[in-house]
Amino acid sequence: MQSFRTELENPLVERDILELEKKIRLFREGQMPEEKFRSLRLARGVYGQRQQGVQMVRIKLPYGKMTLAQWKRCAAVSDEYSNGNLHLTTRQDIQIHYVSLDRTPQLWAELEQDQITLREACGNTVRNITASDTAGIDPEEPFDVTPYAHTMFEYFLRKPVCQEMGRKFKIAFSNSEKDTALTFMHDLGVIPRIQVLEGKKVRGFKVLIAGGLGAQPHLAVTTHEFLEADLLIPYLEAVLRVFDRHGERNSRHKARIKFLVQKIGIDAFNELVFAEQKALTCQRYPVDADAFPPAQLPSYNLPDASYSIKNEFQYELWKNTNVVSQKQEGYVAIYVRVPNGNISSDSSRRLIEQLKDVIANDVRITINQGLQFRFVKPEHLPYIYSVLETEGFAAAGFGSTADITSCPGTDTCNLGISNSTGTALTLSEVIEDEFPEFLYNKELCVKISGCMNSCGQHGMASIGFHGSSLKAKGQVLPALQVLIGGGVLGSGEGRIADKVIKVPSKRAPEVVRTILNDYKEHGGSRSFLDYSKEKGDRYYYELLKPLSDLESLTPEDFIDWGQQENFSTAIGVGECAGVMIDLVATLILEAEEKIELSEECISNLAWADGIYHAYSAQVHSAKAILLQKGVQCNTQHGILTDFDKHITAAGLFTAVASFKDHVLRMNSQEPSASFAKEYLQQAKAFIVYAKELRETMVKEETQ
Repeated sequence: MQSFRTELENPLVERDILELEKKIRLFREGQMPEEKFRSLRLARGVYGQRQQGVQMVRIKLPYGKMTLAQWKRCAAVSDEYSNGNLHLTTRQDIQIHYVSLDRTPQLWAELEQDQITLREACGNTVRNITASDTAGIDPEEPFDVTPYAHTMFEYFLRKPVCQEMGRKFKIAFSNSEKDTALTFMHDLGVIPRIQVLEGKKVRGFKVLIAGGLGAQPHLAVTTHEFLEADLLIPYLEAVLRVFDRHGERNSRHKARIKFLVQKIGIDAFNELVFAEQKALTCQRYPVDADAFPPAQLPSYNLPDASYSIKNEFQYELWKNTNVVSQKQEGYVAIYVRVPNGNISSDSSRRLIEQLKDVIANDVRITINQGLQFRFVKPEHLPYIYSVLETEGFAAAGFGSTADITSCPGTDTCNLGISNSTGTALTLSEVIEDEFPEFLYNKELCVKISGCMNSCGQHGMASIGFHGSSLKAKGQVLPALQVLIGGGVLGSGEGRIADKVIKVPSKRAPEVVRTILNDYKEHGGSRSFLDYSKEKGDRYYYELLKPLSDLESLTPEDFIDWGQQENFSTAIGVGECAGVMIDLVATLILEAEEKIELSEECISNLAWADGIYHAYSAQVHSAKAILLQKGVQCNTQHGILTDFDKHITAAGLFTAVASFKDHVLRMNSQEPSASFAKEYLQQAKAFIVYAKELRETMVKEETQ
């Protein structure tokens, strides 16, 4: 591959991109272990795909916001490097698929021309921060959470504490007690509140941690009913420091923060968070929300006066289900259903060109894989609908039962078991054609994932499906696990769906028909959430049991949705959380890289970040020595403990009485210039010692 140079103004971004290009070259030349390279590229948004030789690239869009120029840039990049499709995700990102690994640095450089990043879009990092799509325009919100979400995104991007955690960390900002960002299923979720303190209205947040879906769902735990807004970022930094040090690192299936809280209890976790307070970068971090730039409004001149609407009935239905009033008088917001979250680059460009004069320069991707246009004047609704109608994106019922969420599943994902996208399209047709009244129902939702990991959020759906398989007649057939009864309760509370029964995939339409007909007949005025809770999983098991019968299978049942050939399971190695690195030489190299980063931070007066890099360098070096000695390592805290047990106690390290206490001094010291420089020298000296000890150990092993 040929090297290239960027022309970016931001030196940090340029270094990131050039480093990715360098590491790709080293990997291609066999000079970098695959495990290390995988971890590096994941943290830069480059993810392995089901199809060999190509990558999925995840574009990180904080709270789903993109300008029209950014949307256009994503479309151009997809044309140049991918297949011309933009996939909108449930985390308000954009993904493009079938990208050559060698071209990812140039792709990233082109995105950065419009301030779009790939950094930390995947891997064991703080992932994209999501937020309610109505943030800033909702009449019921206490205040706009957008400035706080954006500031948090900027603060933790490239932050040392969250570059190599045991697992990913997901954050959500809801903008009201309705909890439309689903805070209850996030590692950290916040809901805005206002309290009167000393006669003044003070902004703050309800704070929840340790939520998650996946194979073992866990509802988030409230840590603060009200935390002042200025304290939110310092609190999260403390949480991440605890997670980084105490989180599981051997078994990635047990490495999310929910498992740490379950293991030690919320009280012990809170104590650990409090113990980090003194060492934080700052004790308070104010956000000047009033200085946050407002939405850029269009000219409001219709570009085409000759438009027409093909179906007036559908237009009226669309207005009733896809248009909402903003808190700004005289404006409405429009929602666009995007089936499976897939929109072509060509459609994107045509929409941008035809709508740029009638929508704000602020497009939001929603958590159910749709789009939102804001600051629209009501008199322009007919024109906008006509444009959407021509492009095939004028379906009514946004956010309704018919607007089904799905992950890519077996289309591109390594972990997909059975198809989710074809299933979603089929079920949407069933609901629209046979249950049109549910186009108005925004409470009963259907969500589908290709596997149990819940990227399609099936674990909190009213009716959820996840990919699976069954064996019958000596063959394997595609199947779906059915879950029922999940939903949002509000104020940070939710309900996890119950697993009910597994059925052949081709019977999914009949599952939906059976459940909806039962609800129509017996639900009365109750919400589906209340009705399904009252009935319970046993009721639904008996209701759906006839659909699980494997004696009446047809040849069609052995072919998955959207496929032509018989089903076969082909699950690869997932990369959602990265891969552990246990190579001694690589760990020493990483420690030396941490020292360089520490020196850079200290030269820029970033004392806390410099200290944390120096801390990481010592942990990496200690882990290298333990692995050389044959001691398996897990948490960072465990590495420090084991080093004293196996190395210090054996007289192999005599600089101090306790290596663990020596390293953890950083928690008892405020981040200052003097301590940062002293601590850096401590880390440098330890790496020299670790390299020398390792050489001695290698010689002894080979004699």
